Amino acid sequence: MIFHKVFDGSNFSDKRGGLIFFNTFDMSELVRMYEISPSDTTNIRGWQGHKKEKKWFYCNAGSFIVNLIKVDNFEKPSKTLVAKRHVLTAEQPRIIEISGGYATAFKANEANSKLIVFSNFSLEDSQEDDFRFSVDNWTAAW
Repeated sequence: MIFHKVFDGSNFSDKRGGLIFFNTFDMSELVRMYEISPSDTTNIRGWQGHKKEKKWFYCNAGSFIVNLIKVDNFEKPSKTLVAKRHVLTAEQPRIIEISGGYATAFKANEANSKLIVFSNFSLEDSQEDDFRFSVDNWTAAW
């Protein structure tokens, strides 16, 4: 079973302006979206996990490091789990899909970066499937 996927986007520009598109990204599962604008580039948000909820991350300004951990036990996860690192940038359009079973942590690499997050759960359902862990719980490359 695949627990995360990457959708590479494309861009086009002409005299009218630019266009970024993701023609292979199926949005039929999406229920809500929100945008995160970190106050600085030192703050790490995470670790936050979900057993069932699926999320998609897209950087529409600046750049972010996103680390993923496949959680072995949400009540008492192993401290030796290994993070998988992704870099998202506005210049290289890409969406990361993260299935349930993962915890994520991320930080902005540049001032004024913005991350759009899509979810297949309502806010109420997400809150019932929300697991928070200390940022120091696992080692990750920032």
